[in-house]
Amino acid sequence: MTIKEIQEEIIDEFSMFDDWMDRYEYIIELGKSLPIISSEYKLDENLIKGCQSKVWLYSELEDETIKFTADSDAILTKGIVALLLRVYSNQKPVDILTAETNFIDEIGLKEHLSPTRANGLVSMVKQIKMYAIAQQARLQN
Repeated sequence: MTIKEIQEEIIDEFSMFDDWMDRYEYIIELGKSLPIISSEYKLDENLIKGCQSKVWLYSELEDETIKFTADSDAILTKGIVALLLRVYSNQKPVDILTAETNFIDEIGLKEHLSPTRANGLVSMVKQIKMYAIAQQARLQN
């Protein structure tokens, strides 16, 4: 499934909810389904800078696609990172780098987060793109 198709699927899912309390609950449920990150990746170097809560993000290149694993110490943030991993994990670095992130605005996520959480969301996306740049460089060498 392409990044765009996954984003459209997420937009459809969020359109089923009438209010933001239901959407928050859904995001929290997504976080509960996030596979547990190995403790060996819960290192300071994998912490995302700019997040209010602790978010660990790790990437590996496997068969020319990036596999992300992540965790957070906050339940809502864990759900947000689960949403991002659903979109960007198992994708080629070049596809991650060229992908739009407008699904975040379309589901209204950024506008319904506190300013610090919204900044954290931007930092998560930025870090995913940075990993994609690094992995793309590895592929070209």
